[in-house]
Amino acid sequence: MRPETAVVHAYSHNVHTEYYANPAARKTVILVNGSLATTASFAHTLKYLTPQFNVVCYDQPYAGQSKAHNAHVHPLSKEDEAEILLELIDHFDADYLSSFSWGGVASLLALAQRPKRIEKAVVNSFSPLLNEPMLDYLEKGLYYLQTMDRDNMGHLVNNTIGKHLPSLFKRYNHRHISNLHDHEYRQMHAHIHKVLHLDTHCHMACLHSINTPLLFINGEHDEYTTATDARLFGNHLNDCQFTTVTNAGHFLDMEHKGAWQQTQNAMLGFLQTGNQHRRPVHDTTTAIAV
Repeated sequence: MRPETAVVHAYSHNVHTEYYANPAARKTVILVNGSLATTASFAHTLKYLTPQFNVVCYDQPYAGQSKAHNAHVHPLSKEDEAEILLELIDHFDADYLSSFSWGGVASLLALAQRPKRIEKAVVNSFSPLLNEPMLDYLEKGLYYLQTMDRDNMGHLVNNTIGKHLPSLFKRYNHRHISNLHDHEYRQMHAHIHKVLHLDTHCHMACLHSINTPLLFINGEHDEYTTATDARLFGNHLNDCQFTTVTNAGHFLDMEHKGAWQQTQNAMLGFLQTGNQHRRPVHDTTTAIAV
């Protein structure tokens, strides 16, 4: 399925968008990718979403096919990314939201503004804590980004959060990361610096404002955004569920067929189930067997 592409003006930026139309679908899902990623990172996810929904992907103003349409004078804040997301939600009449990794920050900030259209949201590979492995990864990344050490930055991603990816994906990752523009490195450096020095990783204060039902999906072997740490969101949210994908790391449905199937089952099961009455969540974590 080939998408309809367009450049949409959102929050004073120009954003490359891809719209996968399904004539039989009644609902639309918007996907929010992680740092240094583009719409291409959702290739596996699209395979199980497009038969069920209309799907929207987009590149952040500093990334992918959006780069050519923006000036890149200053790095964007996660608050800026949240405002862009809110405008895209309205533009495409999105009903559901799904984020991956650092895309969870902008997504939660956007959800805290209670967009009227969003009925449910899925947050993949994200947690409210910066644990020791994540801090080590970020501190090394900060140095490589500052020094524009593209080769070592590519190896760092593959040896940490990408350690469970197939070798073909690791080669693609390294090629992609080592060929990013200087402004993309400055963008990521600004974000990590803020996370490490200003304690603004998850904007915990905003979580109490979220009234959208949420599903958090984490990999069993992801030591950077662990399933155990993700459960702490339950202390701040009124309506959330948790799923652990067995035998998977940070990249979930990209790692192997079993993880792809589990992630598909979890996401579709959550989005396609009728809305339940909202209730506090205590121990709702589930593990889906292959």
